[in-house]
This record gives sequence, C-alpha cells and structure tokens, in this order.
Amino acid sequence: MTADLERSETLAAAPRRIEALDAARGLALIAMATYHFTWDFEFFGYLEPGTATQGWLKIYARGIASSFLFLAGFSLVLAHYPAIRARSFAKRLAVIVAAALAITIATAIAVPEGMIFFGILHAIAAGSLIGLAFVRLPPLVTLAAAAAAIALPNLYRSEIFDAPALLFVGLSQHLPRSNDYVPLLPWIGALLIGIAVARLALSRGWLTRLAQIPGGPGWLRLAGHHSLIVYLLHQPVLIAVVYMTSIIAPPQKPDPIQSYLASCENACLAEGSPAAICNRFCACTLDRLQQQSLLAPLQSGAILPDKDERIVELARECSAISQ
Repeated sequence: MTADLERSETLAAAPRRIEALDAARGLALIAMATYHFTWDFEFFGYLEPGTATQGWLKIYARGIASSFLFLAGFSLVLAHYPAIRARSFAKRLAVIVAAALAITIATAIAVPEGMIFFGILHAIAAGSLIGLAFVRLPPLVTLAAAAAAIALPNLYRSEIFDAPALLFVGLSQHLPRSNDYVPLLPWIGALLIGIAVARLALSRGWLTRLAQIPGGPGWLRLAGHHSLIVYLLHQPVLIAVVYMTSIIAPPQKPDPIQSYLASCENACLAEGSPAAICNRFCACTLDRLQQQSLLAPLQSGAILPDKDERIVELARECSAISQ
C-alpha cells in the first residue's frame, strides 16, 4: 500500500517542477558565492591567510557543501523512483563528470598547489552513482548508511588511504592540499540523508505540499534550475571583480614573517597536527629559512617547497625537532 502511494505521488508530481527545490538550490548558490568571494579576497591579499578556512566560515562552507549534496540526493529520488531512468541518469552524470574534469584541469593550470582533484562536483557525481543503490531501499537503511559514512572518518583512518588513488575515499591520515576537497566519507552521508528524506516525503504525502510552496523570485528559481552553469561561471566572474579591484585599490602588502607563520600553521593544522607542534615547527622553519636567505624566494614562488632540496631538508629537521 505504501509503495503504491509513493509510486502514484511520484507520477503525479513528475509533470510539475517543484519550485521550492529550485529556490533552495538558488539560495545554496548565493551562499556559495558569498563564501567564494571571501576566499577570493583572501587569495588576492585583502584578508589574512586562513580567513576562509577557519572559525565560522569553515562551518559555513561545510553547511553549503552539505546542502548541495542533500539536494542532489533528494532530486535523485524524484528523478529515479520507483524506476531508474538509465539514459537520463547517464546523460546527467556525463555532464557533471565533464564539468568536474574541467574544474580539475583549470585549477591544475591556474593553482597547481591547490588543484581540485575531488571537489563538490566530483562528490556529487560519485555520490549519485552510489546513491542509485539506495533509492529503492527502506529509508531507515539509508539513514543507517548515512550515519555510518559520517562517523567512519572519526573512528578509523589509515596511511593506506594516503595513496593518491585513494584520497577520494576520505580516510587518509594526512589531508591533501586542495582548494576544494570533498571526499566520499563523510560527505556522501548528506546525499544519503537527502535520499532518505525524499523517500519519507513520498510515503507520507509531503511532496504534494512541497510542490505548493511558492518558489520565490523568478531569478532565484532560474539560478537553481541551471545550478551547474551558475556554479561553473560564478567563480571566474568573482575573480575578475576582485582582480579589477586589486588594480584600482591594491591590498596592503602583508608582513612576510607573519604571512609565512600564518600560512605554515594553517597548512600544518589542516594535516591534523596538534597546535603546539605546528607552532614549534613553523618557528623552526622560519628561523632556518631566514638563516639561509630562502624566505623571500619561497614566498615569491621562485623556489618550490616540495622540489627544493634545501627546503625539504630543513622541513625534515624541524619536523624531528618539533615532535
């Protein structure tokens, strides 16, 4: 009986697009753009290094990513329950994969040290593929799988997953550098919750009521309807705006010592090291860099930290001293 109700409501809702979902995607896009705007201002030197990756902005970024994955899971049920439409899914998946590869290639060229090898689009593509297996399972099973996915990275990590080919899993002991790293674990949990909530909405008749909720301004729904295009275009536009701003009103040059310490400590903390060890390590490397007159060429990009033997050696020595 429940299955018949879900099936009939799915078919009834299919001809009409749910405007509230488009509006929700539109709001998520606005939130994402505001966060990326902050990141861009930091990148161009208007904000202190690490501003966009610490404190409430870090929580804000995680909330935005979770909302996109939740909506992807919810939409997966609307499109492929009770029957999976293989051709439609394959077409959509191919578009997302192509967009994800374009992001990887673009960032590999523009910012190789922070290349996006598994960002939000990669997570949506892989998560959607896995999510198909849960679309027709009982919601409680899907919620249990979501809870396990969210909890596992806090309970188990291994150097095995430090291998580049396994970084997408999310169980590595050392976090890789990337401007947008959204591994399957724990992030697929948000997508699975979206699937479970959509199934519950179908079984309880909530979908009809959701379709009756006004979607707000037309431009907001339009942005949500074409969310992938907006996602691909918004950052080049924002970067262009900040770049023009930097020409008209250049940011003040930061103190090189404070800039190095902030950057070093943020990178160290991102890898999961204790704050005390990071402080000692960064102070040690700063002292060695100044002694060998390497700080200025390192910050200018004249030498690369992972390819210059002098940098590698002093980092190794300071790592041993700081432990």
